[in-house]
Amino acid sequence: MRRYLADRTRAAVVVRAWRRAARRAVEEAHDESGSAVVEFVFLGTLLLVPVVYFVIAVGQVQGGSFAVVSAADHAAKVFAAAEEPGAAHGLAAQAALISVQDFGFDAGDLTVSIGCGSGACLEPGSTVTVEVALDVPLPLMSGFGMSFARVNSSATQIVEQYG
Repeated sequence: MRRYLADRTRAAVVVRAWRRAARRAVEEAHDESGSAVVEFVFLGTLLLVPVVYFVIAVGQVQGGSFAVVSAADHAAKVFAAAEEPGAAHGLAAQAALISVQDFGFDAGDLTVSIGCGSGACLEPGSTVTVEVALDVPLPLMSGFGMSFARVNSSATQIVEQYG
């Protein structure tokens, strides 16, 4: 009987030791110390990248709006100061192109239309209106031909009466 009790006591000790080891292993497995930093860095990066891309896209649209205002203004001034209507169209388109390229946009995204008020185009006192439109490409994807937004502007100049 003693032997039976001794074996049973040893078995109980072994079972208790095994249970303690198992409980300790489970507690260590559920220990999350240090994982908050990993989660913060991962989620922060995951959320920060789209926000930064959006800010860049909004900045590019703002740059495009500055470009079309500048292009329309310069093209209208150049057209109104030209000597001949035939040369004025080419010079105005070139001025708009240079102005848009100064802001880092491609010539293929630019549309320029020139309209004259009543009468001939460069008649003294007449008005010249230049409308410029620009397709703003998606940031970092300008080679794919995808447009993010279309911005436009117009400018009107009066041809000098006493030229």
